Parts: sequence; C-alpha cells; structure tokens
Amino acid sequence: MALNLAKVLIAYLKDRPEEKFTARQIAEWVFATFPAECQAKKASSKFITNDAELVQQLVAEISSQRPVLQKRHLELKTTEGRPRKYYYSERTDSAEVAAVESAGTTSAADASASKVDEHALYPLLSQYLWEEFGVFSKRIDEKRSSNKRGPNGNRWLYPDVVGMEDLGADWHQEVRDCVNQYSDKRTKLWSFEAKLLINRSNVRECFFQAVSNSSWANFGYLVAAEIGGTDTLKELRMLFAAHGIGFIKLDVDNPADSQVLIPARERDEIDWDMANRLATENRDFLEYVKLVKQFYQTGEARPADWDVPELDD
Repeated sequence: MALNLAKVLIAYLKDRPEEKFTARQIAEWVFATFPAECQAKKASSKFITNDAELVQQLVAEISSQRPVLQKRHLELKTTEGRPRKYYYSERTDSAEVAAVESAGTTSAADASASKVDEHALYPLLSQYLWEEFGVFSKRIDEKRSSNKRGPNGNRWLYPDVVGMEDLGADWHQEVRDCVNQYSDKRTKLWSFEAKLLINRSNVRECFFQAVSNSSWANFGYLVAAEIGGTDTLKELRMLFAAHGIGFIKLDVDNPADSQVLIPARERDEIDWDMANRLATENRDFLEYVKLVKQFYQTGEARPADWDVPELDD
C-alpha cells in the first residue's frame, strides 16, 4: 500500500491540536508508524539506499507539500524561522495571540504553547544579547513611570529592554584613551520590544510599537519567542524597509540558538530629546542613562550593574 504522506500528516496533527512539530519529528513518526509503507517507498526509489535517506526524503516532501496543503486545509499552520514547526489549530490568529498572552490558560495544549510568560523572556533576551553581541542590557519596567500625562499619555513610549554595546571592548587601552580625548563614540545604544507570539493578526501593531519606543536608539528590535503564519516574516521585511526596525527570533529553550532574522538599520545619532523624556518619566530608564554616563566617565561597565548573566571565573 502506497504511503499518502499528506493524509497522514493532516491526521497526525489533527489528533494533536495546538501541538507543534518539526518536519523531521513528523517524518520520524511516520517512519516508525508505517514501516511497511516506508520500506516499500524505499524499495521503489532509485536514490534512497538506507533508512536515514528515507527519513530525509520524508522531511523534504513534507516541506515541499506545505504550501499546497495549507491552501487546502486552513487549520494547518506553521511557524516561521528555523526550524519551521507544523501544527493544527482551529483558532483565529488573534485568538492564538490571546491564548498565548493570557495568564489564566489551563489546558494542556495552551500550557504547551505558552511555556513562559512575557516577563520570562527578558532574562533570556539579556542572556542572548550578552553572549552573542556583548551587549549590556537592562529591563525597563513601565510601572516605574510617573504617568503624569494620564493613562494613555505614555502608551508605546518605553521599550521592554535597553542595551549598551561597548565598541572598544577589544581595543588597546591607548586607543580607548585616545577616543575619550577626542570625545568620539564608545557605545551603541539598543532598544528591544519583546512579544510571546507574532502572527498576521498583530504583526503591524507590534512592529509600530517597536518603532515608537525605539526611536531614540541606534538600533531598534522587535523580539518574539514565536512567529506564526506564512506571510508574517514577509510583512516584517516590508515594514523594515520603511522603518529600519530589526527582528530577533528568541529561542526560549536555548537562547544561544536565537536568530537575528532581520538586522536593524543603524541610526547614526541618539535622539537625546526623546531619551530625556524617557529618563524624566521612568526611573529604570534614568538608571540606564546613569550607567551609560558612568561608562563614559570610567571606561568600564560592571556586569553586576546590568541584567547580564553571571560570568564564569
């Protein structure tokens, strides 16, 4: 009996709604569950000589059939980034976002989809920024703001995380001293807006939130633990072309495997007027500015003052 991979794929995911699997995980399940059909497929092929090559062929076929299957089965959804994951969901895109962001989800499927809340993303992001870029980061809590402009006066004003990159970390001390004497740049300042899930229902809102609260920095990034939908990343790239905000896919299981899918476009100058507003109205941002000033005064940044992982001796 010939293996109908498309039918098997849909049935497998439908029996496990909201659970996400890579093409390889699905292929390995197919290989284990339909041994006779798989061996028949291998025997009929001139190019597949062993089981490993057969599984790889299943992976390739799952990936190649995805666009057609998603047109036929609207409930078949995927994430973007590497590795792409497949899942079956009858929820709308906006309902998926609401389920992930809801603090009161109790079902096993929702618990699997939302292993962390948004606040848990911040230390993971800080770890990635430190290990990958050597960026010192600090959390900005909007609750530590004055709110003197009213309930919506500071909407989309504060980023979730800010960072400082020491451009001279590997410079000779004489070069550092020379740059200081010339009052030249020693840092790049970064801004990050973090989300659990971005898909077609909220991609523009999330992006323009990042545009709004990153306008002061050299680099602005939107960060997400998961990106869903087939056109979401395409939309982000189009928006980047106009506004320069980058995108980071944050791996919550292993932050070191996070990916900069869209590098941010650098702004040459800091908007100090906007930075002044943030520092005036938010104590965390004021502390961030003090740490940047301290770095310029001393030439050193102490990791203990920032939200970076503890360093090994």
